[in-house]
Amino acid sequence: MTPDTAFVLGGGGHRGAYEIGMLKALTQAGIEADIVLGTSIGAINGALYAADPSIEGIEHLEQLWRDLEFGDLFPGGLWGRARTAIRERTYLHANDHLRSWLGEHLGHGSIEDLPTAFQCVAARIEDSSEHWFTEGALVDALLASSAVPGLLPPVDIDGMHDIDGGVVNSIPLSRALDLGAKTVFVLHVGHIDDELAVPTKPWDVGVVAFEIARRHRFASDLAGLPDDVTVHVLPTGAAVGRYNDPAKLRYDNLDDAGRQVATSLRAAKEYLARI
Repeated sequence: MTPDTAFVLGGGGHRGAYEIGMLKALTQAGIEADIVLGTSIGAINGALYAADPSIEGIEHLEQLWRDLEFGDLFPGGLWGRARTAIRERTYLHANDHLRSWLGEHLGHGSIEDLPTAFQCVAARIEDSSEHWFTEGALVDALLASSAVPGLLPPVDIDGMHDIDGGVVNSIPLSRALDLGAKTVFVLHVGHIDDELAVPTKPWDVGVVAFEIARRHRFASDLAGLPDDVTVHVLPTGAAVGRYNDPAKLRYDNLDDAGRQVATSLRAAKEYLARI
């Protein structure tokens, strides 16, 4: 069945709580998704929403974010990261605790078992493809979609290796269009609003290059919209800053989740009241 309304949730790691405020605003406004499409943290948020899209489910999801601590998913601290990097050579964190957390909150069923249709994307190493998970083990798909290169290991599924979907489609608007959705709500974490600065440090170079590629893909998708499609890019409400500010790029601090939810909830409600 062709979906009419799609929710598209982009990647963005520790800033993912912004998407929860947007989901809450949509739910309070009585707007429901026929399909949910996600990348990376957007895949995880999207799956949790698709499992229970009620207001009670959203409130539970908000509480998960408020209670979550980085060590719950990636224990060991700085020395643990160093040991993993020395041992594994290509990543800093194992994904076993994240797997357990996802299984605890989503169970170990299949994508097709979710009450609301759901798909997520990963980048497949062997054929350089944008691989969409439309069926099969849900937790495996989420681990693949959120396997940030250098931080988490690639996920082996049937002999193929997948890494974070943000590498190929960070805000997967194009998937909603391919599936025939006519109304699309884009939920993002605010990176696309931040200003990019010329790199001044070696590690800035890759960060800025990736962000340019991500923004270019999304802008191209927006520019090529069919006339009969309406896209709503929900605001985060966050102050615009500099994207490659080291403080903004820290991925191990989840203390700001409550403020992120409240800020995006207010901004998204104001936006939805105008449409």
